[in-house]
Amino acid sequence: MLDARARTLLKTLIERYIADGQPVGSRTLSRHSGLDLSPATIRNVMADLEDIGLIASPHTSAGRVPTPRGYRLFVDTLLTVQPLEDDQTEQIEDRLRADAPRRVLSSAASLLSSLSHFAGVVMTPRRASLFRQVEFLRLSERRVLLIIVTPEGDVQNRILMTERDHGPSELVEAANYINMHYAGLDFVAIRERLQRELATLRDDITRLMQKAVEASSQALTEDTESVVISGERNLVGVADLSDNVERVRQLFDLFEQKTGLAQLLDASSRAQGVQIFIGGESALVPIEQLSVVAAPYEADGEIIGTLGVIGPTRMAYERVIPIVDITARLVSSALSHSGGGSGRSHDNG
Repeated sequence: MLDARARTLLKTLIERYIADGQPVGSRTLSRHSGLDLSPATIRNVMADLEDIGLIASPHTSAGRVPTPRGYRLFVDTLLTVQPLEDDQTEQIEDRLRADAPRRVLSSAASLLSSLSHFAGVVMTPRRASLFRQVEFLRLSERRVLLIIVTPEGDVQNRILMTERDHGPSELVEAANYINMHYAGLDFVAIRERLQRELATLRDDITRLMQKAVEASSQALTEDTESVVISGERNLVGVADLSDNVERVRQLFDLFEQKTGLAQLLDASSRAQGVQIFIGGESALVPIEQLSVVAAPYEADGEIIGTLGVIGPTRMAYERVIPIVDITARLVSSALSHSGGGSGRSHDNG
């Protein structure tokens, strides 16, 4: 536990470092902390903060910088979040009108980027693996084209390799059976029902249907654009991230592959309110100088995705947290049929 003096000095140090990007010395702390302390006392407190791992001394300077642990303590207990200005809130509301869901989500990513000056990221909802109808089309002796139509009218195609040749009438019979008995169900439910109903169906038709269910499930759940990113180039201009070639490469790997980002955003969808992941502290953030501020968004009371801002650990959290929080609420509102958004308060995890 830190006493009030140490907390004030740590808060001042982190705020100065975020604002100026320079290691903070005792003279700066004396000027900005509002505490009437001698330089020697400030240096002693700084030494204590360094001993417990909240700040560190870069080799080139007499000043100190925050560590990931220091940032964590700061965002969890010392931060005063600033409310957004009215014109910023209006800007978010204007851009997030209830429209095509996909457009709302890409607008949210670019909005988060332009308001924060860093990268905006949105994990899009997992597509429900439902279908309206399927069709089979014989391509050659053991190749069948499976055509899947979703409830929204999207069409997906998959080629099935079959164990024997199926004539057109058999393929029509199999498609009719699936459409009549399973349309509108998700594929987990279909698989369970197929297990129970196998006995009543012909063996070869059963195998064809099992392949169709597997292929359909895969086709409808893999969504290549599961993460929408906007403004990643903003981060190249951030000194903390671009002053090291290896770091720049890691940054572009993160944006290109998206898998790590999806895992991180998925983790934040399991908690309420705004979550802050700080590099060097969270294994989910691959770069020590990077932080992610994220919040889940909903449709009709159910969490369906996550959005957030990716920036340097040296970001103005008090500004970015309300931007992410309000954007998540307004996206929830735009995607909910009732028009009501999520009324959650912000809670740093």
